[in-house]
Amino acid sequence: MTPADLTPVRAHIASRIIGQHKFIDSMLVCLLSDGHLLVEGMPGLAKTTAVKALAEAVEGDFHRIQFTPDLLPSDLIGTDIYRHEQGEFEFRPGPLFHNVLLADEVNRAPAKVQSALLEAMAEHQITVGQRTYPLPKLFMVLATQNPVEQEGTYHLPEAQLDRFLMQATVTYPTREEELRILELDSSQQQHPEPPPAEPLSQATLFEMRRHVAELYLDPKLNSYIVDLVQATRNPKLYDPDLGRWCRFGASPRASIALARCARARAWLDGDEFVAPHHIQLVAPEILRHRLLLTFEAEAEGITTDEFVNRLLNLVAIP
Repeated sequence: MTPADLTPVRAHIASRIIGQHKFIDSMLVCLLSDGHLLVEGMPGLAKTTAVKALAEAVEGDFHRIQFTPDLLPSDLIGTDIYRHEQGEFEFRPGPLFHNVLLADEVNRAPAKVQSALLEAMAEHQITVGQRTYPLPKLFMVLATQNPVEQEGTYHLPEAQLDRFLMQATVTYPTREEELRILELDSSQQQHPEPPPAEPLSQATLFEMRRHVAELYLDPKLNSYIVDLVQATRNPKLYDPDLGRWCRFGASPRASIALARCARARAWLDGDEFVAPHHIQLVAPEILRHRLLLTFEAEAEGITTDEFVNRLLNLVAIP
């Protein structure tokens, strides 16, 4: 099992969108690490298109949910239906029982809906009444949110943000990429591209995950990962400014995520072991949604990405 086995998946996604190579890598890393991905970007940057392309390239069921303020938890998890013929209730599963779930504009739903999604993401199960139902072995949530629109939106709870393995940021294309986007759209209007003939089977994906989990990670790099996460909790030990800017650091889930994603990044690169630069490559997307900055940092225009980059420059590499 080699990274070349994922080439058809990457090629299919690349046939649907132009550029956004880092975003595609983030989706593949989450897929290999059995994690969920939060995607943030302005409307019209192909976030939904990329997620649909990933779902087409992997064997399994796909479902898209448009989150709105009037959404109910039962709209996600399903509900018990009373059957007069049998004289008993029967559970009708909701969209969460699909393999790949696109939660579009996830921050538009209220807290009670977020709590229903939280159990599914954290435990791979849902609870209705007194019964608990397991979700499919392959279960991946890719959620999108608009970073600027505030009306009719809800702030995602920190507990839910922590359940997302990574947060990817989608940026505007370059001029050359936008010209290619116009050409691709014209081509798709004339000749719609069919889905891949043979999607990646779940059995192959699970075998890839096993290879990723077995990739060698030196104990010294485990110490480096822990030092990075500990530094988010005590940044003043490295720089007084960093101490002023951070209210709360990352949880131990960040350490687990760094180890998992660094292995996946190294495997995608075709390397036989994890190196420090693999950890540094995935660190911004793992830490950016797990840090809470102070009002002072926001007033000075400091972003979580800038905070993480300064930490990476200060924490010693073994």
